[in-house]
Amino acid sequence: QVQLVESGGGLVQPGGSLRLSCAVSGRTFAMGWFRQPPGKEREFVASTRWRDNNTYYAMFAKGRFLISGDNVKNTVTLQMNSLKLEDTAVYYCASSTYCSGYGCYSGENFGSWGQGTQVTVSS
Repeated sequence: QVQLVESGGGLVQPGGSLRLSCAVSGRTFAMGWFRQPPGKEREFVASTRWRDNNTYYAMFAKGRFLISGDNVKNTVTLQMNSLKLEDTAVYYCASSTYCSGYGCYSGENFGSWGQGTQVTVSS
């Protein structure tokens, strides 16, 4: 019964910023963002848990990206700064019924997925 809808993707220049949003319907334990660059496999970006607001980041995202959840609006956002060419990918919002520690870094623990939104970084 969980439904996720991403928005906010688009074309940005290197060094620019972009803010992605995910509208959540239904109850979830944790939310995550994943991405799939062209010709590559899906990879973890960031995640957060509702109960304690713990956050988890891929190494490439630390210091540049920020994930946050709003349990009133029932949305999750991904603020992306200092974007690089290699950030070009389809970004997916996902939800988990439960994750803890290193498990919050793995797509195996996320069962519902949005349709994805394209982010293109180009000059």
